[in-house]
Amino acid sequence: MPSVRTYIFYSLNAIRVLSIISLLLVFASSILVMVNDIEAQTGNTTNVDLVNCDYIENSTVPNQIGGVFWAIINRLFIIFQVIILVLSEVGWPAVFFDRFFPVLGTQFGLGALGIFQGLIGAAVLSQHVDDFTLVAAFFLFVVGCINMFVGLLFRESAKERRSITAYRAASKDGLPTHLPHAATLDRSASSAQSYVSSTVYEEKSRDMAEFGAARSGSRAGYGFGRQGEKAAGMKGFLISKPLETLPRYAARPPQFHSSNTALMIFTS
Repeated sequence: MPSVRTYIFYSLNAIRVLSIISLLLVFASSILVMVNDIEAQTGNTTNVDLVNCDYIENSTVPNQIGGVFWAIINRLFIIFQVIILVLSEVGWPAVFFDRFFPVLGTQFGLGALGIFQGLIGAAVLSQHVDDFTLVAAFFLFVVGCINMFVGLLFRESAKERRSITAYRAASKDGLPTHLPHAATLDRSASSAQSYVSSTVYEEKSRDMAEFGAARSGSRAGYGFGRQGEKAAGMKGFLISKPLETLPRYAARPPQFHSSNTALMIFTS
């Protein structure tokens, strides 16, 4: 049976595929709208009936000074943002995003991506567009809301959970799914504990026997006296007596010299 990590991996990648599809649809629809606006502007330059209209007929170009320029700039910005978001979803180049666009890099979740998608969808839906552009923008807005929810749910670990390389590495280095029975584990632990206890007892008994601590009788051992030193010397343990020296910082003992004056006073 697949684990929970597997379900999360496939679910997040399914959302990523839908996100890429919605971005590509908005990319195509923005190009169509931009071409349609240019054709509408060039075809209605001499129409006197459009003087009192807010928008040029069959376009998203406002009927004002520089209207077609700002309409084209708006579509170009949308196309540029869509390209950046598609590259972020693909994960290439990851180093570029981690350095220059950290919110779209590998260290951040999907919340920022969902916000950008929602803003693009709302910007397109705020204008009167054709059916294809309307559906593509609404689809992108819904996917953006899903990415925002996933970003709140998994936070910065969302991109790591859906990463194919991380999933393969975790599958190779994962723990075994079959574990031994609890009785087998208890029996192994008890046998290991008994083995360690017997080993420690044998080493302690051998050390006590070497120094005569395990002998029965009135004396339990040789102690720290002359007998203990003699027994240690017979076993090869020699204790050297340190030399009696004064430290370097100790003051020299005072030296007294005999004086004839002192002897004459003492004799008198």
